[in-house]
Order: sequence, then C-alpha cells, then structure tokens
Amino acid sequence: MKLSAAAQSLKPSATLAMAAKAKELKARGVTVYDFSVGEPDFTTPEHICKAATDAMAAGQTHYTVASGIAELKQAICRVYERTHGLRYEPSQVVVSNGAKHSIHNVLTALCGPGDDVLIPAPFWVSYSALVELAGAHPVIVPTREENAFLLTAEELAAAVTPASRLLMLNSPSNPTGSVYKPQQLKALADVAVKRDLAVMSDEIYEKLIYGDAEFCSFPTLRDGLAKRTIVVNGVSKAYAMTGWRIGWTLSPPDLAKAMGSLQSQETSNPSSISQYAALAALEGPQECVETMRREFARRRDFVVHRIAELPDVRCTEPGGAFYAFLNVSKHLGRKLGGRTVANSVDFCEAALEHAHVALVDGGSFGAEGFVRLSFATDMANLEAGLDALGRFLARS
Repeated sequence: MKLSAAAQSLKPSATLAMAAKAKELKARGVTVYDFSVGEPDFTTPEHICKAATDAMAAGQTHYTVASGIAELKQAICRVYERTHGLRYEPSQVVVSNGAKHSIHNVLTALCGPGDDVLIPAPFWVSYSALVELAGAHPVIVPTREENAFLLTAEELAAAVTPASRLLMLNSPSNPTGSVYKPQQLKALADVAVKRDLAVMSDEIYEKLIYGDAEFCSFPTLRDGLAKRTIVVNGVSKAYAMTGWRIGWTLSPPDLAKAMGSLQSQETSNPSSISQYAALAALEGPQECVETMRREFARRRDFVVHRIAELPDVRCTEPGGAFYAFLNVSKHLGRKLGGRTVANSVDFCEAALEHAHVALVDGGSFGAEGFVRLSFATDMANLEAGLDALGRFLARS
C-alpha cells in the first residue's frame, strides 16, 4: 500500500526515539541515566487527580463541546487577565489534546502551500514537521550561542520575505532553556507589525523560570498585538500533567472559530475527564507549582555546575524550562568509545552505549554540534549520570 507523500516524509520524534533506545537497554537490565524526555518526574498533584475522579463519579464522561467546556475556557480567561492583564473572551479559547495538538491546529488553520513559517533554531523537534504536515514551508532561522540562542530583530527582519506568514516563538525555550527579555520581544514585535507577520507564542514553560529571568507573554508587549498573536499553553509542564493531554490556544475570534471547527472534524473534544482535572489545576492551590519549580531550580544549578566540569563541553545557562543545551562540538571528529564521532547523533549513541547516558542530538533541534539534556529527573540520577558521562569523556 502506497503511503502519502506527507507520511513518507515524516520522521519519528528524536526525543521519543532516544527514549525508546534507553528503554531497550533498561529492559535488558542495564542501568540507564535517561535525560532524554522532557517530562516532569513528579506525580500529578492530588487535588487535580481527585477532581478527575469526582468528574467521573458525577457522570462527566460524555462528549463535550469540541473546543472545550465553558468552565475551563472561562478559567483560562481569568488566569490570563489576572496574571498578564490580557482580556480574552471564552470564544477565543480552543482547548485541545495537548499543546502539540494546539500547534497543529494553528498551522493547519492559518498556513498552507506557498506560505513560509519562520522558526528560530534551535527549535522543538516537532515544529518543522507540523509545518510540513500543514503543507507550508518551514524556514529555519539560525541564532547564535553567544546570544543565548535568542532571535534578534535584525535576524528576523533579514529572514522575512513576501511569502512569510507566521513566526513561531518559544520562551522559555525547548531545547535551550533560554528566556527572552521583554525588550528583546518588543523588538521582534516591531518587526512582526511592520512586516505583517502573525506570531505563534509557545508559552508552555512560562511557570518554570529561574534566577533573574523574567517571563513575558508576547501579546502584552504593545496595544493591538493580540490581534496577530496566537498564544499556546497547557497544563502539561507546570502541573506535571503530560499524560492528561490538555493544551489550549488564545487567538483572534475568527481563527479560534476555524480551529474549533477543524478540531470538531479531527478529534471531537479533548477528554472530558482531563478537562475537569485541568480546571482544578488552574483554580485550585498553586503551591504545588512553586514546589516543583524550586526543585527544578535546584537541579538546574547542579547541572550547570557539573556541565562546567565536563571535558570540552559547555552550555548557556538556562533561565527556564528544564533543559540544558550542551555544546559538544569539540568532540566531533574524535574517537569516543572506539568510534569516530562525526555528528551529534554519533555522540549520543556513543554516550548511551558506553556511559549508559541518554541525551538527544542537537541536529534534530536544528543545531548540529549540540545535545540536549533534560533535568526533569531526580538529583541522584543526575549526579550518577553526569559522573558516568564525565568518566566516559575523560577516558576517550
């Protein structure tokens, strides 16, 4: 049976592919230090789980409106007005099966053949694939390590062409952990307005901020910017709810209506039970978020310190999310574990085979010569894994 061109061009997620390799080793009884998957290692807070069981007991197990229950949409609007001073109507909210589904909705409803979508690199591995699935063309815009991998207004302006339709931004960033300062975002906003670009602002890590980094929601930067901005967010990272699959978009009314119609044909509604759990997450106690954030901050400090001790490895200090992006370019061309390492994929394979450390190659994020380390795991695992990686690099 012949597959479609879109299906043939798809590559599996590099993150999940490395996680699968790590699981294979674990199944053979090998202790693996798995730093591959971007998933909080905490259990979903108890009051959120209780809300789900309460919803089931109350019979909330049927179809909902395709774009989400009214109570959750209203809660999302209240959160954005309270925390960012942004006023949205519930009709501008589309609740989806996770933030990845939300991004797919944005691209499918807004972009198509002949449209260019600008993606600063490094970028989350699914961005370019989702653009291609929508029939549009991903235009990768390189950023510089000395700028903490943050896109500058000059780099954006130079990349814009008459075909440019959308800019995809992510702050805090996966895979780098970098966070844009408000003035940096304002400069990008000026270019977007001048060149008539729509902006998708992926803010899924907004609550995971460390040190003196400051989160700024993109549409707050200037009056009228919300009319060309789609905010993507969800409960996965801040509330340790990755498996519940609830994300959302905040967008102009006409786009929200189109995405709701699209979703009604694709998936119908997100899980009714998960929606009630997400409602409890947003409206319930928030101390759990701060508890997890503080632990991530402690791990971040430890990881940055230990990476500085690794032979010929460096990284830009992450200001948010739970990733460190390691520059391993000095090891390319060398022999590691008896094999010559030509690229970051080889580096990751050698580290997994000989040090039993699972990392994700930077080439999949649009940045060859780097690897991503997730510190969404406990301190004992981080310490042992970085010890093992250090010994491996030192003896190779």
